Order: sequence, then C-alpha cells, then structure tokens
Amino acid sequence: MINILLTGTAGFIGSNFVPYFLNKYLDYNLINLDLLTYAGDLKNLKECEDHPRYRFIKGNICNRELVEFIFNEYDIQGVIHFAAESHVDNSIKDPGLFIETNVNGTFTLIDVAQKYWMSRPFEYKDNYKNCRFHHISTDEVYGTLNETDLFTEKTPYAPNSPYSASKASSDMIVRSYQETYGLNTVITNCSNNYGPKQHDEKLIPTIIRKALAGEPIPIYGDGKNIRDWLYVLDHCRGIDLVYHTGKEGNVYNIGGRNERTNLQIVDTICTILDKRVPKAQSYKELITFVEDRAGHDRRYAIDATKLEETLGWKADEYFESGIIKTVEWYLEKYNDK
Repeated sequence: MINILLTGTAGFIGSNFVPYFLNKYLDYNLINLDLLTYAGDLKNLKECEDHPRYRFIKGNICNRELVEFIFNEYDIQGVIHFAAESHVDNSIKDPGLFIETNVNGTFTLIDVAQKYWMSRPFEYKDNYKNCRFHHISTDEVYGTLNETDLFTEKTPYAPNSPYSASKASSDMIVRSYQETYGLNTVITNCSNNYGPKQHDEKLIPTIIRKALAGEPIPIYGDGKNIRDWLYVLDHCRGIDLVYHTGKEGNVYNIGGRNERTNLQIVDTICTILDKRVPKAQSYKELITFVEDRAGHDRRYAIDATKLEETLGWKADEYFESGIIKTVEWYLEKYNDK
C-alpha cells in the first residue's frame, strides 16, 4: 500500500477528489490533513469517513511538528496539496492570513517532504525514488487577459490580488525545490471550478441561494468579467493524470474552454430555476449590480492544449450539462435546510 498525504480536502475541490481517488486506486491509503476553517466541512466527505483506506487529521499545514509526525507515522510517499485560502474578497480584507497559509504552509509541506524523501540534493532515498509533490494552483497567478489571448504555461506571472500573489509565491517555492534540490514536483493551474460541495460564498452557490431566498442577487460592476469554467470532476481527472503521468518539473494548465461573463452565468442559472422552481416573477428580476471588487481581473481563459495533447485529458462536461447537474445538487442541499 502507498500512503499519500492530501491537504485541504474537506474543501470544495478536494472533497470531490477524495472519493474519486479512493474508488479508482485500491492500493492507496489517503491521509487528509485539514484545519477545517470556515471553508472546510467534514460533511463534504461523509461518504469516506468510515472507509478503511481513508484517515482524517485535523491540523494546520503550517505546523511543522505535525507535518513531520504525519510523514514519519504514515511513511508518506506522495503529496497532493490542495489546502489554500482562496477567496479574493477575504484576501483583500485579511491578506496576512493568505500569506501565512498559502506561502508558509506550502513551504512547510514541501520542505518536510524534501527532507523525508531525499538524502541530499538530487538524490532520493532508496525507498522513495517515485515520490512526487503535486501542487494545486490557479489561473489567477497570470493576472488578467485581453479579449483574445489565452493563458498558457509560459504566460508570465502578474498576480493582482493578495490571494493570487500568495498562490504565485507558493508556485515559485515549489519550482525552487525542483530546481535546487531535484525534488520531483508538478504544478497544475486551473480555471474557475464549479460543481457540488462548493462553499456558499462563491459566485454560483450565491446566485442559487439568493434566488431561492428571494433576495437580491449581487453581481460585481457591470457583470462582464469573464471566467473559464471547469466542472470539478473534470479537474479531478486532470489532477489524477498529472500526478501519475505528468512530466517532472512541469506545469499543466487545466481549463474547461467554457468562457462566460458573470451576467451569462446568472442568466443561465435563473433560466434553469425559472423552469425547476417557478415563481410569479422570473428570478432574473433579483439581479442587482453592486460596487466592483478592488483589483477585479477582467478576463481569465486557459489554453489546456498541453494537457490535452501530451496526457490525453479532455473535459467530459460542457457548461450546459455541468451547470444543470450543479443547480440540481444545490437545490437538494438548500431544500434540505
């Protein structure tokens, strides 16, 4: 059996990844280290809590003593690092927390991994030659785009918020351990994820929640900011592919090729809700424009050609199919409350 440390998987993407990974790889034990901040919820992993190959540990990735204990206690032979503070608005209000978790936490994890797996730079210990550190990052590290270009793995970093700056910093730390020590690393930078288990504060759950409550649906600025939307299980499959078959020291962008403005997102969701849960007036009447977010990037869009052509990845979900599955999941969640 191979013991793999996963971080932050009580959150959105990780809690979709754990059951997928457990079911696919029967020779893996998964150890989940999560602090359970407001964004993490063990209810997201209820289907895994009694699984014999899954173990949850509550703790902070910045706690070096704890991380060292986990490596020694479980003989960790791989890391997939999801844990991060990720909400841009919160990073504007409290940037220090983002630096602590995303920068210092990533440093702690990778430094412990390097020392546990390697005897010296570019020399792995005998039993750890296949160990890999996979860092999950974001397209926001690249900054903002014009109307036509796409982010590639060669796009220069230009982060515009404390959140994206902290993720860019963590990416550079991972890169430095590859270059300086020869640690086997890969990085994936993803576009906006959507799907089941996302925190209520994010755009799509907020639209659904506010609409069902008959409350104003807040849209920043003019609503024309563009994001590339990726269904979360397509992202999980991409992570799986890169972790197992990605080339050492490489970065892979994972995107859904589903560019939508925020206005298009809210319009689509309200149209679905008008059919599924009709009311006297269309939910679109609730759309309300609010003051724009500080440093709000205008457009993100990922070119996933490298992942598609070298590793054979392809998104299964079109936005039109994925958003219906997503709305159905949240309708069930909010109706249960």
